[in-house]
Amino acid sequence: MFTGIIEDLGKIKDFYKEKENIHFEIKSKFISDLKVDQSIAHDGCCLTVVEINEQSYKVTAIKETLEKTNLSTWKKGGLINLERCMQLNGRLDGHIVQGHVDTTATCSAIEDQNGSWKYTFKCKANFLTVEKGSISINGVSLTVVDSKKSEFSVCVIPFTQKHTNFHLLKKGDKVNLEFDILGKYVAKNMEFYKG
Repeated sequence: MFTGIIEDLGKIKDFYKEKENIHFEIKSKFISDLKVDQSIAHDGCCLTVVEINEQSYKVTAIKETLEKTNLSTWKKGGLINLERCMQLNGRLDGHIVQGHVDTTATCSAIEDQNGSWKYTFKCKANFLTVEKGSISINGVSLTVVDSKKSEFSVCVIPFTQKHTNFHLLKKGDKVNLEFDILGKYVAKNMEFYKG
């Protein structure tokens, strides 16, 4: 479990394909605190640490993960949002994030609002957002400000803009989305009672 509060911008040191899998080597400031088998959210996608060395650690993305996320678009030298799993003795500063990416969305607009930035995303129509509800975009816990059938917007404060990979986002870029777990359960219950 995660909170959507990003701890570090990791750098993709290298990656290589093996059968249907891609192995990524990631550089991070918290290498010395990691252990093998630990879960880390990478742009919101929970991946397991499988190897650690002095400079980097390695994770593996399988076919299912690559099909549902933006990981197949990652490039060597790219920066990704990193968050280690939450500790039960800490504060839940964002919202409950599982690290299970639901789908991807495309950035359709970026508006400089003179002190903040408004990002608009287009996603599949069967995924619903709620105004003032929580959403995880590339692992960042954010609040939906505008919501339509297949489009929604969020606003980003300067701190988040600087300390996440949002400052690198361009129109047309693909991002990972995880919708609020409580909203998903409500939607599933309503679907169940309709049928």
